[in-house]
Amino acid sequence: MSTQLPPSSLRRLLSLYLSLSKPRLSFLIVLTTAAAYSLYPVPALLLPQTTASPSLSTLTLVFLTSGTALCSASANALNMLFEPEHDAKMSRTRNRPLVRGYIGKRGALVFATIMGAVGVGSLYFGVNPTVAFLGGLNIFLYAGVYTPMKRISVLNTWVGAVVGGIPPLMGWAAAAGQSATASGGWEELLFSEASVGGWLLASLLYTWQFPHFNALSWTIRDEYKHAGYRMLAWVNPRMNGRVAFRYAVLSFPICGALWAFGITDQGFLLTSSVVNAWIVREAWRFWRSDGYKGSARALFWAGVWHLPVIMVLAMAHKKGLWEGIWQRLDGRAAEDELWMDEEEAASEPEQHVPRTLPVGPAV
Repeated sequence: MSTQLPPSSLRRLLSLYLSLSKPRLSFLIVLTTAAAYSLYPVPALLLPQTTASPSLSTLTLVFLTSGTALCSASANALNMLFEPEHDAKMSRTRNRPLVRGYIGKRGALVFATIMGAVGVGSLYFGVNPTVAFLGGLNIFLYAGVYTPMKRISVLNTWVGAVVGGIPPLMGWAAAAGQSATASGGWEELLFSEASVGGWLLASLLYTWQFPHFNALSWTIRDEYKHAGYRMLAWVNPRMNGRVAFRYAVLSFPICGALWAFGITDQGFLLTSSVVNAWIVREAWRFWRSDGYKGSARALFWAGVWHLPVIMVLAMAHKKGLWEGIWQRLDGRAAEDELWMDEEEAASEPEQHVPRTLPVGPAV
């Protein structure tokens, strides 16, 4: 462990500051952002068949993912900075570096400030101003609204769900900015007809968080209560289960809308329904059993797998993906056949027609 290394060790220092960023949570956020970027329908003018350049910029994706990761690190570090005395009361947070005194508050503030500034700057100069605004907004919502609200109202969970829904909207806006036909401003990237897919993916992330978090919070509801965090799990356990079930059910129409608006193909309806049925079933058990009989743990793990599987399925069923693959394969097969015909024709020996001399009149 990093805490067993010498205090002056660079490896220890890097590991401690990395833990401030909540790397697993940040990775999930980056994954949803990149998935939304890849799901954006590429306009015909940018398809590989019509242009020699890549359809969507790889460099933009690098700036998008790195900038999003840095913004997430900043928000998470500020979250830890504002509540170490409360984190100390819970088993899942009592070993955080600020709680244990491994990192001072000044160091955490400097880290959060640098990560936020570089992250938003990367999104601004490497992607577009709209995505940079969303990245900065998420830092503010998570650290400035959600974090203090946890001790005030159970509505903090709804605010946290909004924070989780913004990253896929960032990925969509990043891709949309490369094919903007007008000014490329926030109105076009976020509120045009082409932005529907981004809002649907944001809605999917928003709804997913309720069954996942409500199940997690139920298992440690007494610790949340002791720490002073107002969570539905202990304030209103029955409502906690109902909310988890309601939002789990919403995954069906959202996935259906992704097909209806041409983001995914029809096969996504079938494959996503299997995964959605799983989390809905576990959410139903969680609600009807009031979290007991292992239902909370089952729903939590269903949530852990549900989101990444749905995102991967959406990318695998992207509208036109398989048609394009088959067209390329058919095109290459036709080119190979033509090339083989030309090779065979070139390898055949020339057939010489014997020349006959003209026969003239006998002299």
